[in-house]
Amino acid sequence: MRNRMLIGLALAIVSAATFGTSGSVAKGLLDSGWSPLAAVTWRVGVATLVLLVPALLMLRGRWHLLRTGWVSMALFGLLAVAACQLTYFLAVERISVAVALLLEYLGIILVVGWLWLRHGQRPRPLTIMGAAVAVAGLAFVLDLFGAVQIDLLGVFWGLCAAVGLATYFIISADESTGLPPLVLATGGLAIGTAGLVAVGLAGILPMTTATGDVQLAGAALPWWTAILLLGVVAAAISYATGIAATRRLGSKLGSFVGLTEVMFSFVWAWVLLGQMPAAIQLLGGALILTGVVLVKLDERPDDLLPRGPQVVEDASPQPLEV
Repeated sequence: MRNRMLIGLALAIVSAATFGTSGSVAKGLLDSGWSPLAAVTWRVGVATLVLLVPALLMLRGRWHLLRTGWVSMALFGLLAVAACQLTYFLAVERISVAVALLLEYLGIILVVGWLWLRHGQRPRPLTIMGAAVAVAGLAFVLDLFGAVQIDLLGVFWGLCAAVGLATYFIISADESTGLPPLVLATGGLAIGTAGLVAVGLAGILPMTTATGDVQLAGAALPWWTAILLLGVVAAAISYATGIAATRRLGSKLGSFVGLTEVMFSFVWAWVLLGQMPAAIQLLGGALILTGVVLVKLDERPDDLLPRGPQVVEDASPQPLEV
């Protein structure tokens, strides 16, 4: 049991650290001439290819799960993958990586509101306190009364990413379809890729790529290196290790450790881009994280979303259950 916990913690840290690279690597691509739509499409597309074979192996003998889970998979792909990552990259184009990620993580607070409005789960005092602290932190991050200049459109995109993150948590909590987490992630990535390509083909947003070098950590990297970093490291490895960690730690502890992604994003933005938020924004970030932790501390087992009818599966061992 102890080894299982240690392995889970190690995997969760790897997941947070690799997820934290996405904003900085994407920023390098955007500065070299890539559009946000092109960068995020390549990211989720490469990740889909990397995870596709393990996901197909997991489904052997259980293809019927796709019939019951395709709606959840589609919502996951279009909202939690495509919309969330695209709006995050649009935010990164206009504001710093750290501020964009802090705005996105307000999605955890939005989940509380959803559970209250949709399922009648009235927030308890500690949750209300956590939400208030997070909102106060947001005011500091935006430096509403100070000299830090914040792009309002970038803030808007960051808050849209928060909605996408909230959708991610809500759909991921629903086990009624019986879909293995890696299958849900891979199917969502594939559907998200298709949705992003459709947006580009329709001309809704520009799908612009460039072949020039990408500047990261003071070095000039080939464009394809940055794309591989985004797709393999910041998406495929992040999803795979995150799922494996959650299976060992459980959703609550896993999400706590996942909050270290914010810390890693600060470090990566400093190392790769030389970006460092103002002191007032660092204070706001600490308040936002404190608020989120208070909300998570107030979580109880009966706060889970209704799971619906459980899918009865063959009790024999299944292959590649990470």
